Amino acid sequence: MPAPDRRPVALVTGPTSGIGESFARRLAAEGHDLVLVSRDRGRLDALAASLAARHEVACEVLPADLSRREDVLRVAERLRDDERPVDLLVNNAGLGVNQRFVGGDLDAELRQLDVLATAVLVLCHAAAPGMVARGRGAVVNVSSVAGFGPMGSYSAAKAWCTSFTEHLAATLRGTGVTATALCPGFVRTEFHSRAGMDVGARTSGWWLDSDDLVEDCLADVRRGRVLSVPSRRYTALVALLALLPPGGYRARLLSAGRRRTGTSRHD
Repeated sequence: MPAPDRRPVALVTGPTSGIGESFARRLAAEGHDLVLVSRDRGRLDALAASLAARHEVACEVLPADLSRREDVLRVAERLRDDERPVDLLVNNAGLGVNQRFVGGDLDAELRQLDVLATAVLVLCHAAAPGMVARGRGAVVNVSSVAGFGPMGSYSAAKAWCTSFTEHLAATLRGTGVTATALCPGFVRTEFHSRAGMDVGARTSGWWLDSDDLVEDCLADVRRGRVLSVPSRRYTALVALLALLPPGGYRARLLSAGRRRTGTSRHD
């Protein structure tokens, strides 16, 4: 909880669509002031104006491309600002490169890794000390159930995100600060369509609503849970994946119905 003389502040990366937008809207409705981080200044400004008008909260916009180190460091500086403390960090910005790794574009792979892993590491490193010093705060890192099985470099980065969050949570135990990895599956956003992914008819019963997902995740944050896996179906899937041996079985189970055709970002 923030000091009694100010509203809580949340910094959300990738807030202009999908899960990030649901986080921004939900947190604004709950009375959080916001710092919104995205590449697209126009969409940032429109979202900030909408949330400020509807919920009477302050919305700061911070344009940044989290695949660029200099931009990540600017966001990190904002998180270190003790005069304008951030109480909740939501690392949601994402990038999916759907190509074969062997013979694929290496620069695209590195950009994906920078957004999904390096930026998460740097921003958590910047935010955590101030939160610990104040004795309160929370970090949400948006990971994926894909991280529980081998699906290429994207799932490897998400596996890192989940593992890193679990370690961070253990490190923060007893400080008043928590860390939670949100591990969704298929979510009704523009992410898959922008990447040209054909996820197939077999996934029809697996889709989640982003607003419900975020509501459940924030409830898990308040409970201090380290992993937030939405729905009984995905919880069961994660348990099943943990029982399967490494290799083709887990990969086929997670990748059923997908076609690799493009790239998608929500940052």
